[in-house]
Amino acid sequence: MQYASKESLYKDARRVLQVVRGWNTPQVPKNAVDFAEKTLGLTLIDWQRDFLASDHPRRLLLCCRQSGKSTMAAVEALHVALTEPNSLVVILAPSEKQAKETFGKVAAFYRRVGEILPAESYRKTGLQLSNGSRIETSAGTEKTTRGFSSVRLLIVDEASRIDDDLYFAIRPMLAVSGGTLVMLSTPFGRRGVFYEEWTEGKGWQKFKVTVDDLPDDWYLPSKAEYLAEERETLPNRIIRQEYYCYFVETDEQVFSEELIASITSDDYEPWNY
Repeated sequence: MQYASKESLYKDARRVLQVVRGWNTPQVPKNAVDFAEKTLGLTLIDWQRDFLASDHPRRLLLCCRQSGKSTMAAVEALHVALTEPNSLVVILAPSEKQAKETFGKVAAFYRRVGEILPAESYRKTGLQLSNGSRIETSAGTEKTTRGFSSVRLLIVDEASRIDDDLYFAIRPMLAVSGGTLVMLSTPFGRRGVFYEEWTEGKGWQKFKVTVDDLPDDWYLPSKAEYLAEERETLPNRIIRQEYYCYFVETDEQVFSEELIASITSDDYEPWNY
């Protein structure tokens, strides 16, 4: 038999491998925590276990740098795709590079489980499985995301840096499917939809993870030594933002949010012209 391309050859090879495996094919645990720990071999800490155990349809993750937030998003994305046939998972980020970075973790986990389901399509920015599920990535602009619909899981990485228009455009994607929305980020100033949803939003399950919530051996050579080195080189406001999850004013803000709040009021009478 001749094949028109290497891709078609690999596709048939994956199908044959799936048949040969037969009943010996490992089953994917229905529980995402078991999938992470038993199938992927990850060692979870408390907040990660709580996040993966949640079935809340709206989740916010306010996390410090290198806390494992993108890794947990990748675990959930792959778990949904493997266990729920014909599901669409979309990963958005402010830039294509960031979206690819998160998808790269999904792809690494997929390889780790031995490509347990054959891939009908396997690209740098997406994956389509033989059960009909798809994982797609997109740079976070309003124009590039409107084509998605009936999304089962929508992940917005670095959500504090996306445009408000993007957020307003993605919400309808979940209207028909009743899908899950997960937004994760470190803080980036006191503005934007992520800040507003974290401080005032209703109906969200919120996870806050600061450096104090991580084990002592999380950073190398140790958490204390790592932070001491960071404090020698970074301004205090950056330390507070990146590691302790404070929403601090950005450099371009002339007046602080507290000052603006102190001199403004919603209690006023409209002028009559």
